[in-house]
Amino acid sequence: MDMEDGTSILELKGIGEKSQKLFAKVNIRTVGDLLYHYPRDYETFHEPVPIVQAKSGEICAVRATVCGTVNVKKVRSLTVLNVLVRDNSGGMQLTFFNMLFLKNVLKPGSSHIFRGRVQARGTALVMEQPRLYKSEEYARYLAFIQPRYALTKGLTNQAVQKAVKQALTCYAFGPDPYPEFLRRQYDLMERREAINNMHFPVHYEELVKARRRVVFEEFFSFLYLLRENKEQCRLLENEYRMLETADTGRLLEQLPYRLTGAQTKAWQEISRDLSSPWCMNRLVQGDVGSGKTIIAVLALLMCAANGCQGALMAPTEVLATQHYEGICEFVEQYGVSLKPILLVGSMTAREKREAYGKIAAGEVNLVVGTHAVIQEKVRFKNLALVVTDEQHRFGVRQREVLAEKGSNPHVLVMSATPIPRTLAIILYGDLQVSVIDELPANRLPIKNCVVGTSYRPKAYQFIEKEVRAGRQAYVICPMVEEGEMEDLENVTEYAQKLRAVLPADIQVATLHGKMKPADKNKVMEEYAAHNIDVLVSTTVIEVGINVPNATVMMVENAERFGLAQLHQLRGRVGRGEHQSYCIFISAQDNKETLERLEILNRSNDGFFIASEDLKLRGPGDLFGIRQSGEFAFRMGDIYTDADILKQASQAVDQIRGVLKGDNGTGNTQGSGGSDHIAQDDDVIVEEYSRLIKYLHGENRLQVDFRTI
Repeated sequence: MDMEDGTSILELKGIGEKSQKLFAKVNIRTVGDLLYHYPRDYETFHEPVPIVQAKSGEICAVRATVCGTVNVKKVRSLTVLNVLVRDNSGGMQLTFFNMLFLKNVLKPGSSHIFRGRVQARGTALVMEQPRLYKSEEYARYLAFIQPRYALTKGLTNQAVQKAVKQALTCYAFGPDPYPEFLRRQYDLMERREAINNMHFPVHYEELVKARRRVVFEEFFSFLYLLRENKEQCRLLENEYRMLETADTGRLLEQLPYRLTGAQTKAWQEISRDLSSPWCMNRLVQGDVGSGKTIIAVLALLMCAANGCQGALMAPTEVLATQHYEGICEFVEQYGVSLKPILLVGSMTAREKREAYGKIAAGEVNLVVGTHAVIQEKVRFKNLALVVTDEQHRFGVRQREVLAEKGSNPHVLVMSATPIPRTLAIILYGDLQVSVIDELPANRLPIKNCVVGTSYRPKAYQFIEKEVRAGRQAYVICPMVEEGEMEDLENVTEYAQKLRAVLPADIQVATLHGKMKPADKNKVMEEYAAHNIDVLVSTTVIEVGINVPNATVMMVENAERFGLAQLHQLRGRVGRGEHQSYCIFISAQDNKETLERLEILNRSNDGFFIASEDLKLRGPGDLFGIRQSGEFAFRMGDIYTDADILKQASQAVDQIRGVLKGDNGTGNTQGSGGSDHIAQDDDVIVEEYSRLIKYLHGENRLQVDFRTI
């Protein structure tokens, strides 16, 4: 049977109700979801090497024999197995955590193929948590590039592969929505071929081409809708033309510091927008700690002083609560005319009803909360300004929601993601941009170091020392679940190891994206209240909380992150009066990796780091390094894929021009700048119209539309 996007995965052989629930945990409910659940990484298996040739920091396989018995020791909640293996060239120690069953497998004299990341400990070689293979099993892997998917407990990589293979044979792909002449122009693989090669590439070259097609689609869809957004927002009449009042000036006079030149310029641009004939749609882009929050407060104060309401949206309840408490302190300390109210999901039904009533009656002029502040039950009396952060790009859909409530508010987006100007022009095409590129003079610069895994014991000692001094620490790991990617540190397993190493009275907790929102909030609240000393987390912490008492940021597998993202993580510390430190631990010690990370050692300037990241990233990083933050593309990366982003932008402008009649020639220039593809005008218009209909209709492009 021919299957379509909406066909339930229950239609696939071998998937029953039990399997269906497991797939649902990774957001796979239909055949379309399955096909667009691209591998998160790929493995290439190489022939086993002699132990003497195993290089520290690299993943390799060795064929070796177990020497002696397995040594088992218990370190609090952790069971550690150590065993020595040898081949004709030398020996290596293997270490396993919480895998007691292997004691019966690793019999003295038994031979296996062990595959994992090798580390040098002095003169000895160690492989932690390697996988074991029989010779015939390992031989099967040698012939293929192996896809590895995002999984959940109970769902195996093999099960996903089997389901995808079946879906590929049954799926009714239909014609490619991208015209053939456009695919030639931008060197795009045909859609069906691209999806096949994303899952099961035979050669690396095909995988690169397939990924290029997927990333191009992702960027194209985002940018097309962004341009539409800009057009709809550009000429919105300002229903709330504001006058500059004395309130903002009085606040600036009372502050214990002066605004930097960059802050002053940004504030002047915002106040000019608020009093202009047209609706404001502005981004304030500033490095971590550059003082964006005071600019937002000034805008909200100007709004309140003109008799209007404002809203401030944060990505988490904890951060929203911190913003609310900070504004309440402003009100008390400086007597400003803001009347704030908090609105978050964890409030009781009665508390919410009371808040709704006060908002609707205009008894409050500032609502602080999560995205819930613009939901259907909230009725504003005269909402004139919405301030959002980088996790809440505010566009057409949200404007429609507010328009239904009778208003077209001004929008101010705050972003701490430093993006090079060449890319910012494309990505922020719907916004006017203000840049705060100066840091306040009183900030202590963060002290950084880039080290190998052998430095861990010293790092743990340093964390203990800071905790004893009353401070707190973050430890960032790239993975969540055990066994998902065995060469990387994962949060749950890492926290167990850390508890075994640190004294029992030091409180260690975990935080990751797969936790329930209520559980995440609880952990972040406990950390903010200093009931937790060390927080082991994924990058979910990137925009999570403001804890001035945290002074240590330790990032494991730092080589797996983009420089701009590492800089964002570093911004979680250095927020208080105490000296802060950032320790980047790299599991790879090759020259290129260390040189890239060394940039973080040399500079705390996010814009400089972002531009260096752009220079250094390239095709070799296709699946290794990911950026997160504002532009949460599933596959594309604005640094690695900067050239594709520029070409997608060019294609969007080209198509919009043709459909608007700006280009009546019917000729389109190739991406190389020399080839012209002559095509009948009517055919071009028809093909482009079909593509746009596809974007607006059954849109299967992999864009995180929270960012639109």
